[in-house]
Amino acid sequence: MTGTVLILGCGYTGARVARLLLARGVAVHVTARDPATLAGIASAGAIPHALDVGDPAHLARLAALVRALPAPLAVLCSVPLVIEGTAEVDPLPRLVTALGDRPSRLVHLSTTSVYGATAVVDERTAPAPRLEREHLRLAGEGAAAAGPWCTLVLRAAAIYGPGRGVHVAVRTGRFRWAGAGLHVLSRIHVDDLAAITAAALDSDAAGAYPVADDEPAVSLEVAAYAARLMGVPLTPPAPAAEPAGPGHVERRVDGRAIRKVLGVTLQYPSYRVGIPAALAAEGADGPRRA
Repeated sequence: MTGTVLILGCGYTGARVARLLLARGVAVHVTARDPATLAGIASAGAIPHALDVGDPAHLARLAALVRALPAPLAVLCSVPLVIEGTAEVDPLPRLVTALGDRPSRLVHLSTTSVYGATAVVDERTAPAPRLEREHLRLAGEGAAAAGPWCTLVLRAAAIYGPGRGVHVAVRTGRFRWAGAGLHVLSRIHVDDLAAITAAALDSDAAGAYPVADDEPAVSLEVAAYAARLMGVPLTPPAPAAEPAGPGHVERRVDGRAIRKVLGVTLQYPSYRVGIPAALAAEGADGPRRA
């Protein structure tokens, strides 16, 4: 990979992408609102920039930064929805405006929630959002694809890894049977998502693809597996105590297509290898924020 990469939203996944790129000698600029996040990734060699997507002055500085960065410029957008007042907002249209016409490549990390209640998903499945936040995420994808660059949208299944996922809910007593606890869901280990994203930035693949591992599973099954590994009891409340909300769906995601396009092999094709790796990382590095 040559040129420069700008990561908008260097959080749980973005920081891992940054470290992969830095290890390959790529010049990486990163943005985040949290100074601690910026300090952590700056220590690895990334060039940090504070960014509050709700502050016009910050967006103006971002536009100036983008104009000053050398070409070719690839951008990863991993900025979540934000709350402004009482409303949830997708800041992506503002970011697209700030980017102007400088980038030649944009990879946008989205979510499989844009498929709504669709139970079986692959690269041919059309989005079918129901909830407002699902519509927002799909509109964000549209904003990303409307720019004058080559766009690839990665719709990630539930992301887990060190400090995040069902195993953390089990360990902290927050796992629940209701909703997704009794449904089949697809997942992706954060390190596999980072590897796919890094490969995407260095490719000319376009369109939108789902991203998931190879073993969809019921969350209760995953929780029981994690509990056995950690040697802790699994004592969630009765299913009837917490009925599933509208956001809980059963979804099996086939993520093989984008891996074939990018030539990426999963390191953690199943939670059965991903959770032990996450626990090992937590043991080596100490507890991480979920």
